[in-house]
Amino acid sequence: MATYFKVSIVVPGRKDIGGIQNLKKEPKSGDTLTLGKDKYEIVNVSELMPPRGEFAYLHATCRPAKRNKQKEREARSG
Repeated sequence: MATYFKVSIVVPGRKDIGGIQNLKKEPKSGDTLTLGKDKYEIVNVSELMPPRGEFAYLHATCRPAKRNKQKEREARSG
């Protein structure tokens, strides 16, 4: 039986970025996710509740990927 991962995603300090994604592969710290047009690095993954059937429920805290940092600074300043 395949497991699907429902992942809530948060980028601290950014209210306009985040959400829930359905993934086929379990996310790990250091992985990269695409949110909107930009890439974000996963910093921490935690289980929200025990898996049920084919679904695992996770929470991921992310930060801008290194190549996005300049864009983040520009968005905050302007």
